Amino acid sequence: MNITAIGIFSILGYLAATGFLIRETVTENTQKPSIYLGWLGASAHGVYTLVIIERQSGLNFGFFDTASLVSMLVALLILFATFDKPVEKLGIAVFPTAAILLGLDMLFPFQAQTSLRYDWPMSIHILTSISAFSLLNVAALQAMLLAIQDRQLRSHQPKRVIRSLPPLQAMESLLFQMIGAGLFFLTISLVSGALFIDDLFAQHLVHKTVLSIVAWIIFSGLLLGRIRYGWRGQIAIRWTLVGFVLLLLAYFGSKLVLEIILQKH
Repeated sequence: MNITAIGIFSILGYLAATGFLIRETVTENTQKPSIYLGWLGASAHGVYTLVIIERQSGLNFGFFDTASLVSMLVALLILFATFDKPVEKLGIAVFPTAAILLGLDMLFPFQAQTSLRYDWPMSIHILTSISAFSLLNVAALQAMLLAIQDRQLRSHQPKRVIRSLPPLQAMESLLFQMIGAGLFFLTISLVSGALFIDDLFAQHLVHKTVLSIVAWIIFSGLLLGRIRYGWRGQIAIRWTLVGFVLLLLAYFGSKLVLEIILQKH
């Protein structure tokens, strides 16, 4: 199987989906070939990932490998959400990002110095961490879109792309659904990490753990504030973005420094 051809096909699918999404937004076209093209891109991305896993006898967690995997999961989350929510406009940011990260993964494959095999507890920790980050990534995108929508509506001059979005209340509801799901997986990730990781300092995980706990506190507080005090609007947007930035630094900060800058695998 030509793995490079599959990767290129996925990238072209993502880019075509992005182009059609922009066109549909500008022309207010009700037909949505972008969704089908997005599914083609994400499906090919999934096949590419599965072939890589089979060839390497397991998951690779290098910087670009992990970023590519997360981008694929985010794209799939958006596509599944379109079944009952009009959130396809998020693909304008998600699909080209997935294409770029897949391309970088193909150009700079991770070469581990040793073959790492993870037992099931550690695999649960890693996969729940990736799931949490993916869901909260979508929440952050949703928060940014919500901020733009709110500002446009306050100016009483909403642009065409904003008019095509669901009402603010529906957008906020989706935001908190994503935060709740992401917090669930983040909780499992933190608990499994506390139980199964032996030496945080030796594995360069101290900063990741601290930042992840702070992010957990922020997202938990945000959900509690939503339930008890009805927090919404700018409060929800601001703290969602703060929590996501902390997770971004936690998940990719050490990988960027160790693998890309210091060249340590």
